[in-house]
Amino acid sequence: MQTLTAGYRGLSLLVGLNLDRIIALGVIAGSLAVGAYFAS
Repeated sequence: MQTLTAGYRGLSLLVGLNLDRIIALGVIAGSLAVGAYFAS
């Protein structure tokens, strides 16, 4: 149980640190998809 809690804490820390990167990737992918939609 303690290992699970520590793993969850580490995972949430990683997500918190990389959240801006994940959002940026999502925005880039979304804008590319919208651009491809309008270009076709």
